[in-house]
Amino acid sequence: MENEEYCYCYDDAEFSPRIPLIGEDAPAFKANTTQGQINFPEDFKGKWVILFSHPADFTPVCSTEFMTFAAMAEDFKALNTQLVGLSVDSIHSHIAWLRSLCQMEWGPHKKGEEISFPLIDDVSMDIANKYGMIHDKTSTSAVRATFVIDPNGKIRTILYYPASTGRNMEEIKRVVIALQKADKDKCATPANWKPGDDVIIPAPGSCGAAKERMADVSRSDDKYSYDWFLTFRKEKKQ
Repeated sequence: MENEEYCYCYDDAEFSPRIPLIGEDAPAFKANTTQGQINFPEDFKGKWVILFSHPADFTPVCSTEFMTFAAMAEDFKALNTQLVGLSVDSIHSHIAWLRSLCQMEWGPHKKGEEISFPLIDDVSMDIANKYGMIHDKTSTSAVRATFVIDPNGKIRTILYYPASTGRNMEEIKRVVIALQKADKDKCATPANWKPGDDVIIPAPGSCGAAKERMADVSRSDDKYSYDWFLTFRKEKKQ
């Protein structure tokens, strides 16, 4: 038996949530958050969004993640990117936990630095189930899911981490920059790409185009090829 969100297998009493896929519309919802009601993704149209879940409030790894995100909030704002957190805890639990974190100093997070991005109250687990964030049938805790959603409400990246492993926020930031770079310049980014590194030009789609590509590269000062299918464009150094 199937519905929009779950695939149930009655032989072993297990179920697996349907995870939204890259390129699909981000599932819509309305929710109460620490910053008031939101209508997602409608309220964030025109912005990139990082929607991320954490297992529970008042847990150590989650605390370090939230403090790091708070310290990087201006970096994400400069990238036209909104952070939105979620767990299956209540709004009162969220408020108490965030107030505690505000009084801590850890890593880049300074004491008194507030966590100003919204944290969703999802006690019903409705949103967590829409996004396939609950992976263990014996638990109500969400895994560390991260969805990067573009200004048109499309899912562009999905990352999942187990409860024991904290996320690398610099990598999440790099992913946003790489996606924005690809959209703006119609390119791709190679392994271990960092802002300012050379980028990949999409491979030609025919024999004729491949021949033209190699001829074009031989005349170009800003392109170089390892072969017809692997051509780089040099980035201008700032």
